[in-house]
Amino acid sequence: MKKRIEVRPGSLYGPDNLPYCVFAPAQGNYRVGARLADSVIDLAVALDDPVFAQPSLNAFMAQGPRRWHAARDRLRTLVDGEILAEAVHLLTEVTLALPVQIGDYVDFYASIDHATNLGRLFRPDSEPLLPNWRHLPVGYHGRSGTVVVSGTGITRPCGQRRTDSGTPDFGPTRRLDIEAELGFLVGVGSELGTPIGADEFAEHVFGVALVNDWSARDIQAWEYQPLGPFLGKSFATSLSPWVTPLAALESAHIPLPEQTPEPLPYLRETEKWGLDIDLTITWNGQPVSYPPYSRMYWSPAQMLAHLTANGAATRTGDLYASGTISGPARQQRGSFIELSWGGIEPVPVNGQLRTFLEDGDEVVITATAPGPAGMRLGLGEVRGRILPAAQP
Repeated sequence: MKKRIEVRPGSLYGPDNLPYCVFAPAQGNYRVGARLADSVIDLAVALDDPVFAQPSLNAFMAQGPRRWHAARDRLRTLVDGEILAEAVHLLTEVTLALPVQIGDYVDFYASIDHATNLGRLFRPDSEPLLPNWRHLPVGYHGRSGTVVVSGTGITRPCGQRRTDSGTPDFGPTRRLDIEAELGFLVGVGSELGTPIGADEFAEHVFGVALVNDWSARDIQAWEYQPLGPFLGKSFATSLSPWVTPLAALESAHIPLPEQTPEPLPYLRETEKWGLDIDLTITWNGQPVSYPPYSRMYWSPAQMLAHLTANGAATRTGDLYASGTISGPARQQRGSFIELSWGGIEPVPVNGQLRTFLEDGDEVVITATAPGPAGMRLGLGEVRGRILPAAQP
């Protein structure tokens, strides 16, 4: 028996989107699916392809761009008609999992507005941007083992914090924060010693997913000099279950903001990989910020080129994220340290004035992008609720 999936006019998840996920139907095994409207299509059944009968996207992503486009074309044709009924599951009746087995994780710092805001907060008497910032995409290596799927509870981390006396104590962070980001998933890896050029981006990156890179600001402030982020960043990174393929974002391509000075040759790209993506951050059900990805200074192609410029290898399932996405206006800031300006300008949330996250708080980040013919595409969501600290 076959059925047609009804798509309401204006749906964010119509046939021009078709983001991928890993899901399990009731009493079934995890496998790869694609979303259409409020349904998930079992691709192993619908396309009769065993590569999708696996509990991650890795095997499919490793097959490369030609295979990605062929499968998408088949799926796009299929959803215009009727689909085997046993391949269609209501979204409300499935369980979503981490869509990719994560290899390595790298987090960048590619928003000029975010970097400027933090520079003004931390170095009020100095130039906000450090001398290297306009010359290279600044980044650091995170922990892939603490990347969790959206909806996973986030335990408040403990660590050393500097006290008013200047000496440290140990305990739960008092300045727990978010970072609203866009993540990029490597499909085809690269060999050790072989850099990836900026114009080879689409040959290696499969798609994008929303990221919340949680941050303990007080722990980070004490520990990050001289080697950079460590326990203040490594305790949890939330990833959306929905992976939007690059092919779905063709209408979202825009030029990058002007880069001054001109990047060094290895960072120059022929195709501009600016992306017109609009995010919304909701705090306990109330929208508090609307970061624009279109303002990002460094492109994902430049990030990947820099990540591999020293010959570092990449693997299927590697994740790298943009860093906090912020705009120039207060209501466009992608972290609460910016939104509350270091805690001195509280944010109204459901009638309360708030600065950083309290136990029980829930943050949800969503995003949309332009699609064909003026439509909008949904990039899913990434959500997390704060759980009390577990003292060692």
